[in-house]
Amino acid sequence: MSKHVFFVTCPKGVEYLLVDELAGFGLVHLRNAPAGAWVEGELAAGYRACLWSRLANRVILQVADTGARNADELYDGVVALDWREHIPAKGSFRVTFLGQNEAIRNTQFGAQKVKDGIVDSIRGAGHPRPRVEPKQADVTVSARLNRGRLSLGIDLSGPSLHMRGYRTDKGIAPLKENLAAALLMRAGWPTIYADGGDLVDPMCGSGTLLIEAAMMALDMAPGRRRENFGFEHWPGHQPELWLELKQEAERRAYEGKQRRLPVIAGYDQDPRVIATAWKNIQRAGLEGLVHAEARPVADLEKLASMAENGLVLTNPPYGERLNERRELAGLYGELGQAVMAQFPGWRLGVFTGAPEFGKSLGIRSFKQYKLFNGKLPAQLLLFEVREENAMTPRDPEASGRVQPGIVNEERAGMLRNRLRKNLKTLGQWARKQNIGCFRLYDADMPEYSLAIDLYEGRVHVQEYAAPKSVDARAARERLAEALAVIPEVLEVDPADLVCKQRQRQAGTSQYEKREASGDYFPVHEHGCVLRVNLRDYLDTGLFLDHRPVRYWLQTHAAGKRFLNLFCYTGAATVHAAVGGASRSLSLDMSNTYVDWARENLALNGLDARKHVVEQADCLSWLADPKTRRQVFDLIFMDPPTFSNSARMKGVLDIQKDHGTMIRHAMERLASDGLLIFSNNFRRFRLDEDLAEEFEVEEVTGSTIDRDFQRNPRIHRCWHIRHRA
Repeated sequence: MSKHVFFVTCPKGVEYLLVDELAGFGLVHLRNAPAGAWVEGELAAGYRACLWSRLANRVILQVADTGARNADELYDGVVALDWREHIPAKGSFRVTFLGQNEAIRNTQFGAQKVKDGIVDSIRGAGHPRPRVEPKQADVTVSARLNRGRLSLGIDLSGPSLHMRGYRTDKGIAPLKENLAAALLMRAGWPTIYADGGDLVDPMCGSGTLLIEAAMMALDMAPGRRRENFGFEHWPGHQPELWLELKQEAERRAYEGKQRRLPVIAGYDQDPRVIATAWKNIQRAGLEGLVHAEARPVADLEKLASMAENGLVLTNPPYGERLNERRELAGLYGELGQAVMAQFPGWRLGVFTGAPEFGKSLGIRSFKQYKLFNGKLPAQLLLFEVREENAMTPRDPEASGRVQPGIVNEERAGMLRNRLRKNLKTLGQWARKQNIGCFRLYDADMPEYSLAIDLYEGRVHVQEYAAPKSVDARAARERLAEALAVIPEVLEVDPADLVCKQRQRQAGTSQYEKREASGDYFPVHEHGCVLRVNLRDYLDTGLFLDHRPVRYWLQTHAAGKRFLNLFCYTGAATVHAAVGGASRSLSLDMSNTYVDWARENLALNGLDARKHVVEQADCLSWLADPKTRRQVFDLIFMDPPTFSNSARMKGVLDIQKDHGTMIRHAMERLASDGLLIFSNNFRRFRLDEDLAEEFEVEEVTGSTIDRDFQRNPRIHRCWHIRHRA
């Protein structure tokens, strides 16, 4: 049989598990992609992935790869293909489209061009026009645009493969079925049940983990009860082959029930949710094989019939979905106590978007896996339930929350006076400069090692981590005093004050989500509107120290082509565009910040066709010879000090890599253009050879505004030009 190439998608963070699973179906790994993998194999292996994959979302059969640098090239590539092989005569089709480039910025436009090409190809061959059905189509054509190439395929899946058909009723914030399967695999369930172990979920919700665990143990194909797949009306479909695979799945499901069945039990304190779990268990054909009952975590007990080894795996609430963070330490503590008492020798797995509460369990974790629950970063924490792994439980909320209160009135009075003085002088200056956000206080007094920033009526306080020589209790007392004084002097509601501890950040941790309040609000700077969020990240979405650089861009960007590398939330792009930049391209590796940047541009009424924001690894983009054709008059590059994100092909070390990045950026800079290079690494030294190749001028002094005069080393900045 002939070989085919398939693109198989999966939840983010599950790619490596997916590759191993697909290999078991006879599919050879070609390369990974974000949230998916390219593989090769026979059509039977693709069918097997649709039927048996516990991790995949979609299986897409590759049809062709064609140039798509612009709309005409895309259309020409599509119309040249013989679509009669893939669209049934008198049948219907639809197109899903992902990706964009400079010429094709809208997915609806891209999908329309693909549809036009398919229709014209079929009509040009003398056949009737096929119907386009946006929902219930016979065949779905998948089009994925990336770097000027269009990948075209047939979606063999139909509805996403995570939809097994057993879950029509859902509990609160349910796990998707394929994510539940990934958690079970990461937690070692296949090995545990093979060794005679059992499974318990103390907070089972609608029962997804229980059902997926049972289907694994019983060798039941996850797609066995699905009613339709995307390939069933595809002209290349081989019904006999598919029937053979389905019969094999039925035989294996029957044989699976003949061997030893693990005990699989789930509990939840909400009887309504347990009723939903029972319905899902029945629809999955697991009635009598999976147990669920209403019971709180504190009353968790090991059944007499359970083995000496097993897995406790659960997805407890973590504040994002239930807004109960203050109660979470108690809940996690109850879970840890119950598991230690009832399940010694077992393994515990906790999947949570608030991994800091893992410390409240009172057990040392031996492994952590970073995953995503939808778009929310989360972790799977694994523990071996043994006495030697016990530890004192800690409440991360209590340890991080300091109640306002004055211990030393004289000392607090000194802070009060300093804040009033700064507010008078800096407040007047900010109003005259048309600045809505500024730094009011930056560790002016050694007793109060804080940075205090004002954001138009709200306050962002960062406590610099005290050195080990400072008594922790004394540091907390002073912070408590500051939290009492700040709202009083600034006349703000304490609820509008956010306090964080600022420490040395590793990797991308400064950009990682800390909370999930969704509390975004607009602020103003030199006539621009920008969204900020004081709560959910270590930083707020606006680097206040770069304000002079942004204003310089605003006043010098008229008529210029602007490139913003490592764009973060796109504030620099907003200023350049408001200042009259003819077009701009902004790149960042984080989808969160790409979306944020687009929202900032939209807030200012800027044309998304002229001012494009794309998700990209800037290191790879700069190294790609294909991007050198793009020329810019003005480039701003403010990279992180270090990054080892999973999205990147390598590691970014600003000291080691800046010379190469600057040289690559200069290849895209017009002959009379300007590159503004900045970073905040305190020990940074600019590559001396750059001054031999280019005109290099350090301009740091002019980029430190009045509110940052106490901390002039907060960043460094250079202007770099081509030599005449």
